[in-house]
Amino acid sequence: MAYYTDEELRAMGFKSLGKHVKISTKASIYDCGSIAIGDDSRIDDFCVVSGNVTIGAHVHITPMCLLAGGEPGLEIGDFCACAYGVKVFTQSDDYSGRTMTNSTVPKKYKNETMAAVRIGRHSILGAGATVMPGVTLGEGSSVGAMALVLASTEPWGIYAGIPARRIKERSRELLKLEAQFMKEASNDSV
Repeated sequence: MAYYTDEELRAMGFKSLGKHVKISTKASIYDCGSIAIGDDSRIDDFCVVSGNVTIGAHVHITPMCLLAGGEPGLEIGDFCACAYGVKVFTQSDDYSGRTMTNSTVPKKYKNETMAAVRIGRHSILGAGATVMPGVTLGEGSSVGAMALVLASTEPWGIYAGIPARRIKERSRELLKLEAQFMKEASNDSV
């Protein structure tokens, strides 16, 4: 996988850009001035990132993901992962037939839902999962493959299905590993 160099990334004009960020040259990043990316985060091949997007530190966006921050904005906390083909939307058309749809139609003929999405730290979205406008994934949420998240999640739960429902608790053991990781990382930088 080929990544942009640090110089190329700086020239793209991101709102903010952390250290050791890796973005594939095959990713499509639109309106970099509205996008902030934290330290040690990575965006892989064939991803599309657009709109107001804030990505925390140590976040991995794997191939073929769509992060559509739109006007309302998308915030992804530290230590999150989006597996292959995850889609996150902050805007959606009205599919009822009462209004027109799609980006080629003026807003006065449409009834779009627009609401920010927040993905809490240590959350993970399984392959093909979809998150709709207005959802907040609580810290440590785990969303199964192909799940459709229509409502906000509570922290440290495992969610699956269409629509996604909490199926059990998620272990918090990884918080101990995070503390150890951060301690070792700070010792390495000294």
